Amino acid sequence: MRTPFVGFSCILVLLAFASASCSSTYGSMEMERTLAIIKPDGLIGNYTDDIKRTIVEYGFTIFKEKIVQLDQATVEKFYAEHSSKGFFSRLTKYMTSGPVLAMILEKDNAIADWRALMGPTDASKAKITHPHSIRARCGLDIERNCVHGSDSPKSAQREISFFFKELSAGLYLLCLSKSLTDVVAEHDEL
Repeated sequence: MRTPFVGFSCILVLLAFASASCSSTYGSMEMERTLAIIKPDGLIGNYTDDIKRTIVEYGFTIFKEKIVQLDQATVEKFYAEHSSKGFFSRLTKYMTSGPVLAMILEKDNAIADWRALMGPTDASKAKITHPHSIRARCGLDIERNCVHGSDSPKSAQREISFFFKELSAGLYLLCLSKSLTDVVAEHDEL
């Protein structure tokens, strides 16, 4: 009886997809992914096209993007690590003040390169120390700094799945939607 292989095949597909959700392979070069967010002041201030143009000019591929209006509960969950800090209530108010554009950026060394392109967190300092950075050009201060980026591979994985749940759910549903006969037939071809 081949039924156990069906479940095993689905698990292998899900594991392969989970691994690919943070990086994808093109030939022998592995591309890293990171989450980038254009915050409400970036969208409202009409900086979106300029930021996206800069992203592409610096060699990133925008793998996926979507505009989202965040509510307070979602922002609190996303920024939970900052919940005990004094600026948390201002952050949640700011991030719910308008829509945001969430993007998955792809590039070799995407996390570090995106953080460098964003510039320092405090946009007023970025204007002095990193005048060509996105935050220097578009941000106002430490709170209204226009963009967000993942700070590590672990954060990138969590943040991408937070905004793009459909990437991890898609293959699981595909696997479940296949008939048992189709999955067994595919297994027999291997």
